[in-house]
Amino acid sequence: MMDYGKFFSADVPSFMRSPVREIFRKVDLSAICSFAGGYPAADTFPTEDIKRLSSLVLDKYGTKALQYGATQGVTELREVIARRYGVPLSQVQITTSSQQGIDVCSRILLDPGDIVLSKDPTYLGALQSFAAYRAKVMPLEALTLSEAGRAKFIYVIPDFNNPSGETMTLAEREELVRKARALDLIIVEDSPYREVRYSGEALPTIREMAPERTLHLGSFSKIFAPGFRLGWIIGPEELLEQIYVCKQSLDLCPPVFDQYLAAEFMGSGALDRNLEKTISIYRRRRDRMLSLLEKYMPEGTSWTRPDGGLFLFLTLPEGMDTVEMYDEALSKGVAYVAGSFFFVDGSHRNTMRLNYTFIAEEKMEPGVKILSEIIKGRL
Repeated sequence: MMDYGKFFSADVPSFMRSPVREIFRKVDLSAICSFAGGYPAADTFPTEDIKRLSSLVLDKYGTKALQYGATQGVTELREVIARRYGVPLSQVQITTSSQQGIDVCSRILLDPGDIVLSKDPTYLGALQSFAAYRAKVMPLEALTLSEAGRAKFIYVIPDFNNPSGETMTLAEREELVRKARALDLIIVEDSPYREVRYSGEALPTIREMAPERTLHLGSFSKIFAPGFRLGWIIGPEELLEQIYVCKQSLDLCPPVFDQYLAAEFMGSGALDRNLEKTISIYRRRRDRMLSLLEKYMPEGTSWTRPDGGLFLFLTLPEGMDTVEMYDEALSKGVAYVAGSFFFVDGSHRNTMRLNYTFIAEEKMEPGVKILSEIIKGRL
């Protein structure tokens, strides 16, 4: 039998397998009560707008929409984003998903052994990217003076964090900027959920507070449709220039037809109209989820109460292990993601992330009830 291992690069052992993707690989999510994954609700997808705009794009741009495009993205989409967020065109780079945004930031900034500082818990896909470049991830609060010189950037999701659903306060944002300036660090602000706010007041972005050192990542996946795989980066031109060169070796250019669709969708006002619908659906589902947790979860269990986004975070009594209880839950028709996967050190095994946007509303109560019965049975 051939030994393929000897051909792999030194990076391969650092690749992290995603437990979320493993769920998708093994389970038909439509057949169970799934609180796993970060899927938006399919009924928020603007299918009629997409049908209409697809014809418009072909009529307006012709074969240009089917050809290779510029690495930095088509000008029309960059202009729409620049206007919406009040930045110069030169500070906008289109990416093939915001996940690629995380990856290209890692690729241009990290060497093996460098340190990435992060809030804990944080997005699993970001942890995977940092590990792939053989960087060490540390909670921001845990950095020591002896390690400060190896730190390269701070990674945060200020609005509706994945997995916790929590939002950084203004004071926390100000402290983050202060630390970044004191340590002379770049900030990678991952902001795929910011537009999906359904309660509370919006706070300034980190980019608005520290534009000279922030790479702000946006995404169309949660506000348009994830299948288009489109995102953007807003940041200093000197940093974007290196990302531009890096992307040339990755994908040459983001999907051109998709970009023209997104430009027309965002620029015509259809995005804002669809956001109103999306926010209404998600507010209702969040409120329903919170009421069901109040109704069924045992004493000693707590959870976050997000003002937006797709997730909330459940904390069970100490000593419980959501990794160990996962197979039982799945055998009874319920899926979730164990919270420990989102912590840098794999701790907090008594936590879980629950998505409340994707699950069919009629499955929400049966799912929460089954989950609560499993938890009660292990107390």
